[in-house]
Amino acid sequence: ASAIIKRYVGLGNALNATALNAIGTKYVCLLNAAELNMIDSNSLKLASLNPSACSEVTKDILYAKAKRAFSDQHYLPAYYELIEPYLGGAPGVDLRSLSKDNVNMKVSTLATLKRDSLLNLTLSEVQGLLGMNLRDLEKWQNKSPIREWVQMQKQSELDKLHIGLTGGTQEGYMNIVTPKFQSPSSASLGTVAMTLHVLPTLLISFLMMLVLS
Repeated sequence: ASAIIKRYVGLGNALNATALNAIGTKYVCLLNAAELNMIDSNSLKLASLNPSACSEVTKDILYAKAKRAFSDQHYLPAYYELIEPYLGGAPGVDLRSLSKDNVNMKVSTLATLKRDSLLNLTLSEVQGLLGMNLRDLEKWQNKSPIREWVQMQKQSELDKLHIGLTGGTQEGYMNIVTPKFQSPSSASLGTVAMTLHVLPTLLISFLMMLVLS
């Protein structure tokens, strides 16, 4: 199937909504970056895709296209439902914006977000994204990348949510990074040894000059 799709694209055929729906998400995930960039953003308005299981590159490209496709509905309630399947490629700044829109994101969607994007969100921003689904977060707290996000939060702040989250940072905890000192090379040790050896001779010469002056 992958070879047929590549042949189809190679012949210059458009990856429009009809083609995307025929291919399906499974095989869209197999397209390379160049082929994905051939997709007309407006095609996503009529296509039914969920690229959450695709590669990071694929999700990034499709999210950018979906954002353009639905940009005219950005301030409408329907926008979130349209963009939700593509959020796996969303940068943190877009997620912060959504956190203010009462979108009631499912925790299963939160778990598919880009790791870096999720880890950069504050507790209040995640709370804003999940809304009425916040309580479901406890069931997912041991799954990556949610687990890593929980570990970055202060446990005292997690406790204020009263939903049973554990594993956060305890008060007074500090990551101590031991500095690495460069070990002296044999050459530098030799220089030090030579200096110590020559120093008495230089000192005597200096004192003799003072006496004779």
